[in-house]
Amino acid sequence: MLEIKFVRQNLSAVENALASRGNAANLEALKTCDERRRSALQEIETLRHRRNVVSEQIADMKKKGENADDIVAEMRTVSGRIRAMEKSLAEDEEAVQNIIMGLPNIPHPSVPVGRDETDNELLRQVGTPAAFGFAPKAHWDIGEDLGILDFERAAKITGARFPLYIGPAARLERALINFMLDIHTTEHGYKEILPPFIVNRKSMTGTGQLPKFEEDLFKLEGWDYFLIPTAEVPVTNIYSGDVLEEEMLPIYCTAYTPCFRSEAGSYGKDTRGLIRQHQFNKVEMVRFAHPDNSYDELESLLDNAETILKRLELPYQVVTLCSGDLGFSAAKTYDIEVWMPAQNKYREISSCSNFEDFQARRANIRFRRKGKKGTALIHTLNGSGLAVGRTVAAIFENYQQEDGTVIIPEALRSYMGGAEKISAV
Repeated sequence: MLEIKFVRQNLSAVENALASRGNAANLEALKTCDERRRSALQEIETLRHRRNVVSEQIADMKKKGENADDIVAEMRTVSGRIRAMEKSLAEDEEAVQNIIMGLPNIPHPSVPVGRDETDNELLRQVGTPAAFGFAPKAHWDIGEDLGILDFERAAKITGARFPLYIGPAARLERALINFMLDIHTTEHGYKEILPPFIVNRKSMTGTGQLPKFEEDLFKLEGWDYFLIPTAEVPVTNIYSGDVLEEEMLPIYCTAYTPCFRSEAGSYGKDTRGLIRQHQFNKVEMVRFAHPDNSYDELESLLDNAETILKRLELPYQVVTLCSGDLGFSAAKTYDIEVWMPAQNKYREISSCSNFEDFQARRANIRFRRKGKKGTALIHTLNGSGLAVGRTVAAIFENYQQEDGTVIIPEALRSYMGGAEKISAV
């Protein structure tokens, strides 16, 4: 959430920044409501002060036996005016809050200006895509041919966009989760978290999914609870409402969770395979950082995510998202895109973002600077480390053999009972 004082003082700059994101925000309504709100606050304070002063005067007059009826009648009018102003103030405060909550974050100055993903900037490519002596198959065909992915039975159980992993595919998914968690905890210094997979409205609001994106979420009928779209939500909210000590920062947390997304607006996209599912597994990295060095933390976070792909020897590229492709809460984002031979293109497998104080203001996560009075908002960051189903898909496609089998990356073999290859079950 943007700070209302900052928006008020930089109205034109904020409008331009949001326009660079493709958000044609006209802040005149906000300006009008905010000016009316501040004027009402001032008038209410003046009227309350007058009422307090006159109340003492009335009490003094009554002690002296003097007639205070006219002044009492006047104060009734003043009290009525205060009540009316308070009602109007509450309406304007709600309107201001609603507008502010719907405004996305302001892009960092280093973010390239652009309209959509076609304007993202390539930062680097790592690894060389393999040359196949045969036409590479899509991961869903590989999985179905081997009898280890079954989308038809998953649809019978639940519906479209749900996967059913069988035998070696199920074990590979589990192996990847443990592999990712082991690297992040033992090598990168993250504390492992196993959070609730269901959260309340306050938590969703704290990280920015609500109120704007409720249609993208799965809500529990009869409850004001939601299935999490990412571990970012429960893990970030661990510290909601807290004041941390400066020496505690940075805090690194990693969590495996299933993730649930309605994929509203994506109908017709990636209808086959593991790329865009309603339910998928992900290992998430979340950082709580000092504002002075959160962009150094972003680079380190990105490096941690890249480590997984390097160990798996999967070709990938890193892009800096342009302003028009940024997520709602992000000030800057790097996407890591893994090579998918069957599609002959790179596909997103991780996003690493710095939200600066945008989420911290919504969730009220603050820290106390050593030796200084007051508190300040922390910066929050998160990144996929990695999306597990997409990693399975990338392994299937990049390690496929002409006979239909799949070589298991060497880094995963100890997690797969020493197996070197996945064959038909």
